[in-house]
Amino acid sequence: MLQYITNTGCNASVIDQIKGVLSGGCKWIQIRMKDATDEEVREVVKAARPLCEEADAFLILDDRVELAKEFELGVHLGKHDMLPAKARLELGGGPVIGVTANTIDDVIAVRSLDVDYIGIGPFRHTTTKKNLSPILGIEGIKSICDAMAEMDIEIPTVAVGGIHTDDVAALMEAGVNGIAVSGAIANAADIEAETRKFIEILRPYDKSGE
Repeated sequence: MLQYITNTGCNASVIDQIKGVLSGGCKWIQIRMKDATDEEVREVVKAARPLCEEADAFLILDDRVELAKEFELGVHLGKHDMLPAKARLELGGGPVIGVTANTIDDVIAVRSLDVDYIGIGPFRHTTTKKNLSPILGIEGIKSICDAMAEMDIEIPTVAVGGIHTDDVAALMEAGVNGIAVSGAIANAADIEAETRKFIEILRPYDKSGE
């Protein structure tokens, strides 16, 4: 499972990024445009949505709950964004809600809430996100996954933060269900080809066909 997070710090426009990763086979895109206005994000969503629908890909927004409600999309919520319980009230029962966790305590805090996945990170330093939480590395992510297993917390997990193709196998073996990537794909010479590399490495870990 690969989630692509759009990147506003690279040469390619957000729409060109989305076109590239969709061509590469990505089926899950998060539009993240932290410094953009709501209207700018709205225009990107209007352009991106039909592209994702045509490719049978899943689209969510970072943070912007009101826009997500307007377009009937899911959201990913960082630790300083709207509380997941409030977002669920705003969005209703259908849309996906993802949350960010840096510690097992963060996971425990949302375990009884109606959230659909947890982004665990950051794996390593990344320039994509400001005000990073402490870097986890493989051992930190594994410890959270192990603790979740011990507590029978079965919310799906996605590793995030500075991930490259060489990291994928170790992260999946650490216990996550998928990965979220931004800069490694956005800054690649060929976005489509880099997306295909990630998906090919993830293929042996895909349990959806079982």
